Amino acid sequence: MALPNPMPSIPESGIETEIAALERKQASLIAHTRALRAANEALRRDLAAANARNHALSARVNEARERLDALLSRMPEAAE
Repeated sequence: MALPNPMPSIPESGIETEIAALERKQASLIAHTRALRAANEALRRDLAAANARNHALSARVNEARERLDALLSRMPEAAE
């Protein structure tokens, strides 16, 4: 009893053409994946740097607020 062939019959040169096309698609996908990974890593580095700058700026704002509060507390009350 012969088993049914799951693949349609493709001439030998047709199979080679299909395999070559799949190999090109695979290579393209691998290249795109690598490019996306590199871009993702660059974005992660940029985000980390932006977060560090944000933290530093927040600290400077808090220091300025404390100095301003200290100056305001030393000012005499305004007469109304």
